[in-house]
Amino acid sequence: MMLNAVGTSLVAVTAFGLTTAANYALSGFVDWGLAAIFIIGGVIGGMAGTNVARRLAGTTGRLGTVFAALIFVVAAYMLYRGVGVLI
Repeated sequence: MMLNAVGTSLVAVTAFGLTTAANYALSGFVDWGLAAIFIIGGVIGGMAGTNVARRLAGTTGRLGTVFAALIFVVAAYMLYRGVGVLI
């Protein structure tokens, strides 16, 4: 179930990302060398993440725990950055 949630999220992110990327590309705002580096890194990271997710999904609740911890870390960072902007 957790892998389905992660996969669904990635589909949504991909759809929004491709739409935005196409808009920037058509406007001429894309550095294609840098874009290639990010794409290659994303593919390698995606394959590595898939392997890690499969290993963690096999252990009891480990994937859910890691995912929840990551969400809390991102939320804490966003709150930290948000408070810094307000002060």
